Amino acid sequence: MGQFHFDPGRYLELMHAELPGYEELQDQVARAAAGLEPEDVLELGTGTGETALRVLRVYPEARLTGIDASPHMLAAARAELGQEPMLIVARLEDPLPPGPYDLVFSALAVHHLDAEGKRDLFPRVARVLRPGGRFVLGDVVVPADPTDAVTPLTPEFDLPDTAADQLAWLEEAGFAAGLAWSLRDLAVFAAELR
Repeated sequence: MGQFHFDPGRYLELMHAELPGYEELQDQVARAAAGLEPEDVLELGTGTGETALRVLRVYPEARLTGIDASPHMLAAARAELGQEPMLIVARLEDPLPPGPYDLVFSALAVHHLDAEGKRDLFPRVARVLRPGGRFVLGDVVVPADPTDAVTPLTPEFDLPDTAADQLAWLEEAGFAAGLAWSLRDLAVFAAELR
């Protein structure tokens, strides 16, 4: 998906151009997050706030903490969200804010980690969730059918894995995980902390 340093002003345009299922993915992440009563939520890879907007429509009273490696993207998110979320410049490899959280969610960020990075992240997510909390992950995956790989990727930056591998790593991390939605090379996972 394009380059590493996204321009916040053109990010949404780029996502619509490169991901025909972008809006549906975002909506499916919010749908998979529904059904809780969260007070505190954490977003991994907040970007310009597109996913947070959808999740906060479901949970308008929730307190949002978001992390992203780009201060420019977080500035755009702060302007878009129109509230006082706690937005932190941090990478997914960095220690997560301690929480505890009722919900952790992410869209189109975790595929930037290699397999070992994902296997390291998932237990760290489990540790910041309250008992019974949920992790919702929407992202690019390596599809079973190679003709379903339609998202443009940059090999050294975009490192998707199969849905099956990610489900196994989520289970290893202590989640009861399932595939909530998929479309070609996009997937949404819903993982309940056991």
